Amino acid sequence: MRKGLTMSQKKSWIGVLFIAPWFLGFVFLFAIPLYESLIYSFNNLTVALSGFDTKFAGLKFYQEIFYKHPTFNRILVDSIMSLLVNIPSIVIFSLFAASLLNQKFRGRVLARAIFFLPVLLATNLLSIEQSSDLASVAQTVTGGVDGTGLTSSELESLMLQSGFGSELTSYITGSVNRIYEIISHSGVQILVFLAGLQSVSPSLYEAAKIEGATGYEAFWKITFPMVSPLILTNIVYTVIDSYNYNKLSVLINETAFKALNFSLSAAMSWVYFIVTSIILLILVRAVSTKVFYHD
Repeated sequence: MRKGLTMSQKKSWIGVLFIAPWFLGFVFLFAIPLYESLIYSFNNLTVALSGFDTKFAGLKFYQEIFYKHPTFNRILVDSIMSLLVNIPSIVIFSLFAASLLNQKFRGRVLARAIFFLPVLLATNLLSIEQSSDLASVAQTVTGGVDGTGLTSSELESLMLQSGFGSELTSYITGSVNRIYEIISHSGVQILVFLAGLQSVSPSLYEAAKIEGATGYEAFWKITFPMVSPLILTNIVYTVIDSYNYNKLSVLINETAFKALNFSLSAAMSWVYFIVTSIILLILVRAVSTKVFYHD
């Protein structure tokens, strides 16, 4: 008599079915372009009647971007530093916003839609920002006020007087100055955290309330551990999403489609890919050791 699948086997097959669309999409839509871009980065490309002709050039284009290109090194460092600075701000803001949106209040569906709207209109918003410098206009209109009636310098002075460290104060005030950028890149992360918060069993909060736990204690003892796997998910997503709006991506795109130097653009892309992959591995390794998985 044939035995049925065990629970662990069923879960494994469900996992396979879950990733099957991504795997098929990767094989048929991304694997070939990735391979071709790698080949382009090591070859000179010339336009021919049959398409592109390649002539092996070795590491010529990699040497060019590091030793001859006037802006690549600076833009690469700036993009990576901006990413590392923005990750904590985006994740913390997303968790805070999701916690607020998870509360019961009138109009919360509209509030959730407003926070997710930048994702739906991301392309248009970015084009508006680049064409009319919307972020600068918004900062000018608000007069540099952070929303609480304090300017950045006054907020910094207040935090220093309250005993905050200078590094933490500089980071927080810097995040306040970048609030437009943080909000516009937090839509998906808020949605992910919101889904995680709604999956937390209410019985855990009821038990904590019976035991006399405060809201602050419930957050750190229940909410934060239960959504900690999603923190890792959102960190990975934030790193990947940074490809869509940083200056290096713009440089790569312009090198390929304006300067028509596809080989140089491919070399830039692979350097950026390798650097980002290393950063992802370090972040995932560091964060995964602190993640709590509830079985």
